Amino acid sequence: MPRYEYRILNPTPAAEKTFLAWIDRLDQEFTNRDPEHRSSIVRDALHELYLGRPYVAPNPATGLAEQALVHSFDPRNATLEPEYYGDVDAAKYAERKPLIWFWMMYDRSPVGLNHWLGYRVRAMLARHIFKHCGKNVKIFHGVEVSFGYNLTVEDNCVIHKYVFLDDRGEIIIHEGSSISDYANVYSHAHDLNDGMIVSNHKTEIGPKARVTYHGTVLSGVRIGEHGMVGSLGVAAKDVPPFNIVAGIPAKTIKVKSIAPEEVKKAAEKSS
Repeated sequence: MPRYEYRILNPTPAAEKTFLAWIDRLDQEFTNRDPEHRSSIVRDALHELYLGRPYVAPNPATGLAEQALVHSFDPRNATLEPEYYGDVDAAKYAERKPLIWFWMMYDRSPVGLNHWLGYRVRAMLARHIFKHCGKNVKIFHGVEVSFGYNLTVEDNCVIHKYVFLDDRGEIIIHEGSSISDYANVYSHAHDLNDGMIVSNHKTEIGPKARVTYHGTVLSGVRIGEHGMVGSLGVAAKDVPPFNIVAGIPAKTIKVKSIAPEEVKKAAEKSS
């Protein structure tokens, strides 16, 4: 079968200059970790994105729906599900909440489906939100996280659209891994009898692993190097390196052939 490389696409020079300048300005503003400062920057940016004009406080003379819209641009007037959780680190989350709100609202804005711009906006935000975000990480629209501060994404990873990364415990996505559309990766579990009793675990993907379309990785599971979870599969236990698993619960259906360079790497690791 032929191997297809991605094409290189760019906006017009004028648009590229504007896009990069806007991202750089936001990046500089977000180096200030004060939640109040970040909230004001996010409020102003969302007002401009949605309404096309600089922020002004809601006018009581306008309709209530318009006032509600303008108030909602400000992260201080919004609540997100993870901040209700009893195990949240309130101080760490408060720093990140304005940026998580911006991420979610940006993706739903008129420019949210612009891939060239979106990859760069989300990578910039991820560096401020995640525990670690590596180089050449590509994140598509609609991706959501829980806390953010327990999430590590290493170099050269791809996270496709509408993925949910539940980092209540900890998630590590190792170098070169790919999470496909609508996949879910969890790091917490509920007690069978009392749903308010929660246990947090570390969940790891890769390196160079794949969780394919609509796949689910449950809390505490490790997907080994070059492992793969098939479409709609539910990985309830560790996936050995080079194993392809599928089904509910997911079981091994095939073991990948190991290329010569991977054999060499495996031998080096074991020596």
